[in-house]
Amino acid sequence: MEFEKKKVTVIMGIYNCQDTLEEAIDSLIAQTYVDWNLIMCDDGSKDDTVTVAKKIAEKLPGRVLILQNKQNKGLNYTLNRCLKHVNGEYTARMDADDVSLPERFQKEVGFLDTHKEYDFVSTPMILYDEHGDWGCDWGKERPDKMDLMKSRPFCHAACMIRTKAFLDVKGYTVDKRLLRVEDLHLWMKLYAKNHYGYNIQEPLYKMRDDRNAYSRRKFKYRINESYIKILTIKTFHFSWRYIVYALRPIIVGLLPNFLYDKLHKWSLKREEM
Repeated sequence: MEFEKKKVTVIMGIYNCQDTLEEAIDSLIAQTYVDWNLIMCDDGSKDDTVTVAKKIAEKLPGRVLILQNKQNKGLNYTLNRCLKHVNGEYTARMDADDVSLPERFQKEVGFLDTHKEYDFVSTPMILYDEHGDWGCDWGKERPDKMDLMKSRPFCHAACMIRTKAFLDVKGYTVDKRLLRVEDLHLWMKLYAKNHYGYNIQEPLYKMRDDRNAYSRRKFKYRINESYIKILTIKTFHFSWRYIVYALRPIIVGLLPNFLYDKLHKWSLKREEM
């Protein structure tokens, strides 16, 4: 069956997520905004993820396109494969183990329809695990270029981007140095071409995340984050005194796990104030 054209195309990389994928898609089906389609690309799963995805596609004829990588290629490559098939005016992100709250698409589409000065939008994310909600990752309402240095200003999986802006920066850059920081590089490329983003100040997305997961984040990904910060300094010709922001991920990564856990949870509570 032909892949139907919709106003919003959701792109999703799927990998070994047989136990969570159906819940994620159910949250899309429950959206109050219905003019969307979905592209899923399996990144070499070893479990029954593809089987689950195909069963979902059967329930949504014409609205789901499934792609498959022959081997694991990483999220950047996988999302770029999805992007090549997008036919919507807006491209929305979604992760296969998360949940979009029912009004997410309605409010993101409504914002982009009425605010032409912005090319992408995101929302805060509620963090939850098997014990329930445990935090909320908020972002500044109108991040500027300097905020790209100071923090992760947008929640990647909760974002919706004008497809023409996505294509203008050629999607994601495939580079091993960008693993787990592909979002930071994408924001940098978008801002460098005057495609600015906005954070709706209402949590419309739930990210499944063990409350102890931050302490297990690999050090090499902190090095990648520092690399992105240095690129940001160069791209926007910031003063090199801001190198401290590039060094911060490495310094934080050297903290004992228990201390970093406390620091991170404190920062989440502070953002909610």
